[in-house]
Amino acid sequence: MSQLKTAKSADIDHSVPINIIMVQDVFQVGDIKSNADKIIETSIEASQQGADLVVFPELALVGYPPEDLLHRKGFLSQSHHEALRIQKSLEESIGDTGVVFGLPYEHAGNLYNAAVYLNHGVIRQFCFKQSLPNYSVFDEVRYFAAGHESAVIDVRGYKLGLLICEDVWQAACVKQSKDNGAQAIIVLNASPFHVDKHAERIEILQTHARLFDIPIMYLNMVGGQDELVFDGDSLAVNRQAELIARAKLFEGDRVAISFDGNDISSQHLITEEISGDAITYKALVTGVRDFVHQNGFSGVVIGLSGGVDSALTLAIAVDALGAENVEAVMMPSRYTADISLQDAEAEAKRLGVKYDVLAIEGVFDSFLTTLAPVFEGAPVDTTEENIQARCRGLLLMAISNKKGRMVLTTGNKSEMAVGYATLYGDMCGGFAPIKDVCKTLVYKLCRYRNSVSPVIPERVLTRPPTAELREDQCDQDSLPEYDVLDRILELSVEQDKPIDEIVAQGIDREDVLHVINLVQRNEHKRRQSAPGIRITRRAFGRDRRYPITSGYRRK
Repeated sequence: MSQLKTAKSADIDHSVPINIIMVQDVFQVGDIKSNADKIIETSIEASQQGADLVVFPELALVGYPPEDLLHRKGFLSQSHHEALRIQKSLEESIGDTGVVFGLPYEHAGNLYNAAVYLNHGVIRQFCFKQSLPNYSVFDEVRYFAAGHESAVIDVRGYKLGLLICEDVWQAACVKQSKDNGAQAIIVLNASPFHVDKHAERIEILQTHARLFDIPIMYLNMVGGQDELVFDGDSLAVNRQAELIARAKLFEGDRVAISFDGNDISSQHLITEEISGDAITYKALVTGVRDFVHQNGFSGVVIGLSGGVDSALTLAIAVDALGAENVEAVMMPSRYTADISLQDAEAEAKRLGVKYDVLAIEGVFDSFLTTLAPVFEGAPVDTTEENIQARCRGLLLMAISNKKGRMVLTTGNKSEMAVGYATLYGDMCGGFAPIKDVCKTLVYKLCRYRNSVSPVIPERVLTRPPTAELREDQCDQDSLPEYDVLDRILELSVEQDKPIDEIVAQGIDREDVLHVINLVQRNEHKRRQSAPGIRITRRAFGRDRRYPITSGYRRK
């Protein structure tokens, strides 16, 4: 950015509090010009409303996480160009209002996850993120150098410490900011959602507010980005560690906070209590909406089986995109029960989506006839089951190609874990909305959605789950009961518990060994699966990176 200009003198009146606006909004990865436009336009609007400081989230200029786009010189050059445009646009248009936004910044041969404070078009201060997360979905050490000093900015004589995301989780960073003169702290975040994340944020903010006797304002972004979904939920706690401001969940919001040099206050406190299932459902809706729209698709197509997984996926898609942008296809075979056809049709009618029935019997027979010379003498096994799933995948992809609608897959986390899915069959698709939703949670989310309006037939929620790929098939023929399976997966996949500890929870050892073996054997399938929305602490994908080929086996 341009050279530091000489700061203009300003009269300081400590008797008048300053007004801070935290801008919780969507900042799409790579759409740098649009993000810059939003920063400029929102800053001008906030200035006209009397803001003394307008704050935008972590890496708002380029979106989060930009991943290996940060290795491209053209990407960084465009980021630099747009930062200069923001600086120039705000030089005379917003008076004395200060602006803070996140951006990647190159300095002395290093690239930093940074924030810049502008006032009157002058760069007053840079802040470099000190704690670079390198766990779970984060790999910032791959891209950024770490800062070593907290930044404290001067806004009308008041001293505000700036921290970036992970910094606020480290007591040393908060202490350093206070020691450097900060009277209050503002944290710029790109903090992705997972179940119970709000409680974790509140706890750390309150802990540090009490420990260092300092108010903390926490700004987060919102919206879906590939597997991640950002829930907003921007917060502020005062010196007494009381929650005095909270923004909306999964929606853009503007949080106004007043600071008088001693403590903060706000009228922006969302107090509505939302159930955990409702929050999770909203996360899934947000993730589907943004992934489909931002990747330029006109809508989606879903294979509707009459089962619980596709029923939930259909409801999420309609709530995310509107019924007019969702198409459902039932593809019965010789093993499809009449009640499956009836329930699938009922779901489609209740949700108001276009619905077609394309029987696969003829296609299935054609495949078997073609393969007969090769299969001669071989017994019928799962091969024939998988052919049916692949017939359906072929039809869905054909519809997708012809109509420009993305295929949403309907597999859940329990199935993905143990490989209870068919490559190039029911795994065909561009996005997997419930990939991180275990089977037991699928039922809970269906119950939640029906409490809003009854769109999923009760029979779908009470009949035994089945893939309907052979006579009298039931999921539990080859898997433990789902409540047992999901508990094993939670302990093994999400918590990395050793086998003996899992067994000590009262779970049969043979079931534990069987499930863990299935998880290990099916890494190659998961590596080829569509991306899906992360809602747990550890999802398949960015979170969990295991080799496909490995001699290691848990004993």
